Amino acid sequence: MWQEFKKFAVKGNVIDLAVAVIIGAAFGKIVKSLVDDIVMPFLGILLGGISLTNLKLKVGEAAITYGVFLQNVVDFFLIAFVIFFIVRLYKRMERKEEVKAEVKVDQKEELLREIRDLLKTFNQTTK
Repeated sequence: MWQEFKKFAVKGNVIDLAVAVIIGAAFGKIVKSLVDDIVMPFLGILLGGISLTNLKLKVGEAAITYGVFLQNVVDFFLIAFVIFFIVRLYKRMERKEEVKAEVKVDQKEELLREIRDLLKTFNQTTK
């Protein structure tokens, strides 16, 4: 059983997943800070200084803090939007690099293509 576990734990996918989770946690902190420290204060200014976390409903001695829930919902959508935007930028840069890689054609390769095309046309005209 120990050998089986070692084979499973040392597989590339498990290690890749562990690295992804660690990097994802660090990236999550960056995005959360961006939302909490930059976006939300700016949004608060635009909304006239309203803080959702202060909203609550008192029922007797109990307080239902629905504002905290609303704040978490807004945070979720903002974080999801920021991650979407970052991934979109990354994909665009990735595509630009692919296009650049495709554009670079070796001169010898281009010359061989021209010779091939000339031979095709020559063979078609001689038939």
